[in-house]
Amino acid sequence: MRVVIAEDLVLLREGIASLLADNGHEVVAGVGDGEALLAALDEHGPDLAIIDVRMPPTQTDEGVRAAVEARRRRPDAAILILSQYVEERYASDLLSSGTRGVGYLLKDRVAEVNEFVAAAARVAAGGTVIDPEVVAQLIGRGQRPVDALTPRETEVLSLMAEGHSNSSIVERLQISQSAVEKHVRKVFTKLGLPETEHHHRRVLAVLTYLGV
Repeated sequence: MRVVIAEDLVLLREGIASLLADNGHEVVAGVGDGEALLAALDEHGPDLAIIDVRMPPTQTDEGVRAAVEARRRRPDAAILILSQYVEERYASDLLSSGTRGVGYLLKDRVAEVNEFVAAAARVAAGGTVIDPEVVAQLIGRGQRPVDALTPRETEVLSLMAEGHSNSSIVERLQISQSAVEKHVRKVFTKLGLPETEHHHRRVLAVLTYLGV
């Protein structure tokens, strides 16, 4: 895949670029602020943009704002946000801009090279990847539809929120494919998500779970 990296810490930016290159991916641009990111996206049209939440000039939310603007300009743009800490509002802002090809990971995950590269590829392919720590902080806000789920159904939905496919959930939970499919169907039913032509139930279930 072709990747643009927006990270003002040059050492980290080069480190991520090296990891991706070592795994056969091409980093077409590395930039250090939101304006440069948008210009790079327009110029290169990459498969994925990896973006730090906080960038110059204010070191607050420039990265997320640039990501949301990028999605406004090109709704199919795949965006993977990296953050030093769990920042719920920024995760919600990104997910609210669209639900296909988005990810939010803590920077610590970069050290888990294989998982990080796999997550980046998943987002580039149109999947959704949410850091488990982000999931943990976004759930459990009062009485919600997800409270009707059984512990196993909640576990399955949690793994869905982290971007796992049914096959991956089978491996994680060591249960059969049919059991996973049954749990997923029950999740959709309990969350009131009928199948339609216009909505992706899996994504809607994850957004309900995250309270977005």
